[in-house]
Amino acid sequence: MEDESEPNYQAETRPKMSLTPSWIMLGFVLGALFVAALPSFEKEVPPPALPLVRPPEPTAPKLGQITTIEAVFAAWGEHAVWSDDVTEVSLWSTETNRYDDSYEVRRVGDRYYFRSLPRLTRRVIKRGKPVPECPLLFTETEEQYREWLEHGRSERRPTPADR
Repeated sequence: MEDESEPNYQAETRPKMSLTPSWIMLGFVLGALFVAALPSFEKEVPPPALPLVRPPEPTAPKLGQITTIEAVFAAWGEHAVWSDDVTEVSLWSTETNRYDDSYEVRRVGDRYYFRSLPRLTRRVIKRGKPVPECPLLFTETEEQYREWLEHGRSERRPTPADR
């Protein structure tokens, strides 16, 4: 019985664990990732269309404005400076209290044709004798302005800002 009373210090050897559960777990994780990466079978609903935004309405003159510029130009058109039978004018607006409505005026014989412009493209005349309380701003070309400077006109000298 001596053998029984002595403790057995031999390490217990367990049988080696199988690697099968690890491979199964790896396969499960890879399968789940693959399924998550697949596109969905539901039909994709396109995003709702944005509402159509109307562009701002052009500031084209109304019929009343065309007859107004015709009447005003008939009264004050003698002060216009022509270049190849074309000039530009700006009409005073009583609604905004400034010169807002710009027009190109073409002269063909004794008739005038008006075309609205978004803004003047020529130099506003700020020299010479001022036209008293005129509802129109008259323009001139750069060539006409240089010619005026070269001839030494002295009615009213332009300021450096006008040059």
